[in-house]
Amino acid sequence: MDKKPFPRRTGAHPATGRDPARSRPTQDSRNTPPARDHRPRGPALPPLAAGTLGEALLVASDGLAAVLKGYALNDGLLGLWQAYPDLLPATRGAVQDLLYGTLRDCGRGSFILAKLLSKPLEEPRIEALLLLALYRLETRPDTAHTVVDQAVEAAARLAEGRLKALVNGVLRNALRQWAALLAAADADPAAHWRHAAWWIKAVQRQHPEHWQALLAANNTHPPMSLRVNPRRSSADACRAELTEAAITFTELAPLALRLDTPRPVASLPGFAEGRVSVQDWGAQQAAALLDLAAGQRVLDACAAPGGKTAHLLESADIALLALDVEDKRSQRVRDNLARLGLSAEVRTADCRHLDEWWNGQPFERILADVPCSASGVARRHPDIKWLRREEDIAGFATVQAEILEALWQVLAPGGKMLYLTCSVFEEENGRQVARFAARHKDCRRARLPDGTFERHWLPTAQHDGFYFALLEKSA
Repeated sequence: MDKKPFPRRTGAHPATGRDPARSRPTQDSRNTPPARDHRPRGPALPPLAAGTLGEALLVASDGLAAVLKGYALNDGLLGLWQAYPDLLPATRGAVQDLLYGTLRDCGRGSFILAKLLSKPLEEPRIEALLLLALYRLETRPDTAHTVVDQAVEAAARLAEGRLKALVNGVLRNALRQWAALLAAADADPAAHWRHAAWWIKAVQRQHPEHWQALLAANNTHPPMSLRVNPRRSSADACRAELTEAAITFTELAPLALRLDTPRPVASLPGFAEGRVSVQDWGAQQAAALLDLAAGQRVLDACAAPGGKTAHLLESADIALLALDVEDKRSQRVRDNLARLGLSAEVRTADCRHLDEWWNGQPFERILADVPCSASGVARRHPDIKWLRREEDIAGFATVQAEILEALWQVLAPGGKMLYLTCSVFEEENGRQVARFAARHKDCRRARLPDGTFERHWLPTAQHDGFYFALLEKSA
């Protein structure tokens, strides 16, 4: 999921004390680090052998250093693949695994590293290299000797080799103290739960019965679910194709399947031909909850990358306008629809600025999948546990309120708007909706199919975390 913004930041991180470069959270903040020449300076050294752990650590240290500076992981990866175009596929996979794993464990790794250093490091890539190596040591203790050796080889090609001995010393010291370091990490809340202290306290307060399960779920690998496109295939045909390809799955609904083991999208039968899409089971709830009917005029106000847009079009014969705030994100929506054989009007505009896009004709249904903290999908975007700050929640809530106010003006009397976030924080969810309903006498909280007025799914092994509320405008 590439739905929500992860802006560049500054201000010391509450768990790590780091101070990455900052910008205010907005609906469209994207900062892609440029592709750079990362050949080592100083004495020439032969390149690390292709396919080795050392090469993966060296490349991953570049990507992790970008996140430490405040860049989103997705954007950092884009710059990384541009800078290292000749990596073997297996090495790209190893780099991605190292980055995602280290960031999921960032609170733990930074705690352990701080115990091993007498003062903060001045070289971001050396710090990143050590965090990556510590993650590998904990998750693959059987390869400890190789990890240390390959990390030192990578360090020789960074900072002109000046900190090679430091890397060697830190990692060997870590191995000598490993049991004590792990015990200390388990006793520290941020290191044990791998979240910032403010995040832990917020979920303890707002989800007292489920906070431990919620935090634990954020540290796991996410599930992979598929949505069958009924305009190009059928549930029976999709199941048969998966079975023939020896891909095992669990049926969630007639057109929804969860794979027992995630796999590359390119290997999915029918994906390139538009017969199936990858979409989390939680995200698949939106189309049904919006209560669509043929002939309706529908707005998807924050559409990129287009998964929910496509699902709306697959569900009913509607006239749909999809908006997103950036051209490149709008193009992703168009590409997604083209693969699936679907058609909609796609425009680039900030949905809050009606004069930029609205022609005065109201919509009978609106999907408001608003920018949010993305705290319900942190396992898919583990960098947010490093980049997100407590004060961001109020910033996102302000943007959400502005979007709701704007979209209510274009909703037809008798129409319905589905408010949706992938957040676990009440400031962005129930409290936001309650405040909006209190301001608008023509707003009625509509019941969902299960009879409730809101649905808050916390992340589990089956789905990510989402919040839904359906608002109806008086006729």
